[in-house]
Amino acid sequence: MIRVVSLVPSLTEAVAVSAPGALVGRTDWCTHPAGLGVPALGGTKNPDVAAVAALRPDLVVANEEENRPGDLAALRAAGLEVLVTEVRSLEQALGELDRVLRACGVASRPRWLDEAEAAWAAPAPEGPPRRAVVPVWRRPWMVLGRDTFAGDLLARLGVANVYADHAERYPRVPLGELRAAQADLVVLPDEPYRFTADDGPEAFEGLPAALVDGRYLTWYGPSLARAREALERALRAATR
Repeated sequence: MIRVVSLVPSLTEAVAVSAPGALVGRTDWCTHPAGLGVPALGGTKNPDVAAVAALRPDLVVANEEENRPGDLAALRAAGLEVLVTEVRSLEQALGELDRVLRACGVASRPRWLDEAEAAWAAPAPEGPPRRAVVPVWRRPWMVLGRDTFAGDLLARLGVANVYADHAERYPRVPLGELRAAQADLVVLPDEPYRFTADDGPEAFEGLPAALVDGRYLTWYGPSLARAREALERALRAATR
């Protein structure tokens, strides 16, 4: 069986679920599925290259956004094969998941991937989209900008990212500007910054706040099969 190290939480979950026994290493942030039982090898931004190499994987799976080019170059210099994904839309995510799983020796398309594609096949709600500010960090405030997977998911749910045309993908924007953006709501995920009912909504007084599970908004593995329903539920709750 092929030996795989994953440096991306989404891909770790996808490989663990679809190719049982293939995964031999992961990052500290790879939390799903529970009870992985394989070594944690540092973070997505600071993997322990020597520890990865010591596991002698046949393949390391990574992502151009989550992992640094220098670390990936060091892994290749150690003689390891590194597959790097690029995911900036749902369509791209589904294609990259297919590619990763084939490279990991998965012979047939897993059921969860078909379920994810079916769940997101429905059109966006009719009517004008709701305009949203989508912070991903605080101190300083950072938001979703252009060309992001999370922004594409929200668009498919009838939510338009106010900063979708920004020059940067994750711009820093002063809170005063965010408040003045004429948004209809603020979407607050619990990762990478852990926004909660007591930490985040108070900064946008008077604006409906949708508290969403960051895994459903930003992960592109098996959670995609349930993400649409979960996100729709959170958006409805915010505007009741």
